[in-house]
Amino acid sequence: MKVLLVEDNERVSSFVRKGLTEAGYTIDHADNGRDGMFLAAGESYDAIVMDRMLPGDIDGLGIIAALRRTGSRTPILILSALSDVDERIRGLQSGGDDYLVKPFAFGELLARLDALVRRANGGNSVTTLSVGELTMDLLSRKVTRSGKTVTLQPREFKLLEYLMRHADQVVTRTMLLEGVWDYHFDPQTNVVDVHVSKLRQKIDAGAERPLLKTIRNAGYMLSAND
Repeated sequence: MKVLLVEDNERVSSFVRKGLTEAGYTIDHADNGRDGMFLAAGESYDAIVMDRMLPGDIDGLGIIAALRRTGSRTPILILSALSDVDERIRGLQSGGDDYLVKPFAFGELLARLDALVRRANGGNSVTTLSVGELTMDLLSRKVTRSGKTVTLQPREFKLLEYLMRHADQVVTRTMLLEGVWDYHFDPQTNVVDVHVSKLRQKIDAGAERPLLKTIRNAGYMLSAND
């Protein structure tokens, strides 16, 4: 899932970006109101995490109000040090979907964000992915093959999620660099090949039929079909 974080405090933004990236989210970040408005209006996101007080000509509530006027229904979680009930009401009335007071625990932010996305999808958001006997639970972050747990590092989990969402499709290295590492350029390294190799060892180890295939001169494919 893709999330926009609009937060000017570097410590907070680094903390949130790191946590959401490890949780498998793709993050865009803006540290002022103008850039936040530009990204929010011009890109498509599953959710927005919006700091209330921002430098620039427009603050968080101004961005939210402007988005709602355009008909945007993207779920928005407001972050603010203002904890008074009246301030929380004002944030929600401006068009925010939830309001989290600073300081906060990352686990709560993640739970609230997941809940907003589920509600936006009518409670029907996909929580489990399957390819053959390989299953991924997106909520518990548990992966199993034939009932046996597969232990993955955060980047491996994100890589596998991307491949499972594109099952039976050829996925190029460029697609993986953008979708998993958020690189919009080729770093001229074998980072993709190394991680794919490690992932293959974990999900295909001891299996009669490999799921993760290398497509020569094209990329990779995760498929239960021969």
